[in-house]
Amino acid sequence: MKLTLLVAVVGLTVVAVRSRVAPQTGVASAATGITAVPGVRVGHFTLSERPTGCTVILFPPNTVGGVDVRGSAPGTVETDLLRPENDVSVVHAVLLTGGSAFGLAARDGVMDYLEEQHIGFPFGGSYVPIVTGAVIFDLPVGDGRIRPGPDCGRRAATSASASPVVEGSVGVGAGATVGKFGGGGHAMKGGVGSSALRMTDGLIVAALVVTNAAGSIVDPATGKPVAGVRAADGVTLEDPRALIRRGVVPTAGGNTTLGVVVTNARLTKAEALKVASMAHDGFARAILPVHTKVDGDTIFALGTGTVTADYSRV
Repeated sequence: MKLTLLVAVVGLTVVAVRSRVAPQTGVASAATGITAVPGVRVGHFTLSERPTGCTVILFPPNTVGGVDVRGSAPGTVETDLLRPENDVSVVHAVLLTGGSAFGLAARDGVMDYLEEQHIGFPFGGSYVPIVTGAVIFDLPVGDGRIRPGPDCGRRAATSASASPVVEGSVGVGAGATVGKFGGGGHAMKGGVGSSALRMTDGLIVAALVVTNAAGSIVDPATGKPVAGVRAADGVTLEDPRALIRRGVVPTAGGNTTLGVVVTNARLTKAEALKVASMAHDGFARAILPVHTKVDGDTIFALGTGTVTADYSRV
């Protein structure tokens, strides 16, 4: 069920952005999105100086997390901490940010905000929050010297709420684009999308994805592109498979798709890692090509632990 969810989020995010969202704007999801999981809050902050920003997902106490990094050019923070053999299992927040590696500075603002709220592991009169995260490469969109910093992270965390998730060209998705392996002039807008599935027994599986892929977005049911490399007429879409057969390969210049999958199921760190690994199948079915040497494709998986369920159902 998770794979179906992620395929829908990855593919339809770009369609929604293309059809109804103007640059630097967003719309509230008709569904609640990732905040369908009780206790989960989401906040965006978009810089006004150029299309970039960050998105923060805050979790209820005792949320357990894992991560699977598949792209060969990742920009991440505190992902080693989520390895099953390491000690800490609780995650307080995930940061998704533009600005490439420079954008990781936004984490400082999230950390400060959470410490002020007394969220984190208590030590010596202070609190140490566990904030993991990852970046997309959006520096070519506008003036790349303008990047998210600590203030961006603080503003996103401060604004986080359980309201329906705002989707489109907002937060981390403000500078997202897709279809760049045909050359930057043939790309189109990407963005942030979120969705959720509710099972009859109370299990909830939800995801938030920012689509900034080198590849094109395809409909898994038909194999046809729904967004990606534009043809010479600027309207129709190139077939990504045909481009690959002609020897067109992804080049560096602004890529990476990031996902955060959250369930109310009880997960161990090892199970969270497995869920994140399974979820990458959704990326593989909806993005061509994916997990390339110029993408940093990463999925975080987290369980809030209020429902008992076999992790393979997630």
